[in-house]
Amino acid sequence: MAYADRNVSGSRFVAIIIVAIIVAGMGYAFVTGLAYQYIKKKAEELKTFEVEEPPPPPEEVPPPPPPPDSPVPPPPTQIVTPPAQVQVQVPSPPMQTTSIIPPPPPITPPAPPAPPAPPAPVAAVISKAAAAKGNPASWVTQDDYPPAALRAEQEGSVGIGFNVNAQGRIENCSVTSSSGVSSLDDATCRLVVRRGRYSPALDAAGNAIAGGRKSLRFRWQIQK
Repeated sequence: MAYADRNVSGSRFVAIIIVAIIVAGMGYAFVTGLAYQYIKKKAEELKTFEVEEPPPPPEEVPPPPPPPDSPVPPPPTQIVTPPAQVQVQVPSPPMQTTSIIPPPPPITPPAPPAPPAPPAPVAAVISKAAAAKGNPASWVTQDDYPPAALRAEQEGSVGIGFNVNAQGRIENCSVTSSSGVSSLDDATCRLVVRRGRYSPALDAAGNAIAGGRKSLRFRWQIQK
């Protein structure tokens, strides 16, 4: 009896395992079939889906060109009227007048009489004129020819004027007639002042006085 119960329990266990395997297989097949049908259905939907292309954008029409030489109307001129100015007259304050008494004019004493003018100097009367000592031509010689004028072969005549003082010496020499060569003019005055001598002029009392203005002329010429 115990052996028989053991066989029945073993058979039941085997049957349960077989049933579980069958149920698992059926469940797998069911699940697999449903998944296959679902995937197939989605694939068919994807095949029948049409993608519509977007329509092309409309072409832009360029604006018409402006008419040639069309005058541009000037901007409107706005006339601004300034506000009217109202002048308000302010009454001026009353003026105070004060009487001013001018001071008496000062008493000016009479001007003293002008002193008499000094008498004009009386020019000394020359009784004897100043005379040159020696020959004036010897005061300027050929040896005194300026080297620059000699090299340039420059010649000319020089007129000079000078004063003779009371000692008979020459002063205030100036060129009255130029030779056209400044070196010849300067040399003439310089040599005459240094070498020229006069006997002083005498007045009526025999006193030596200035001999007045004298003049001379010298000729510069290269000897050949």
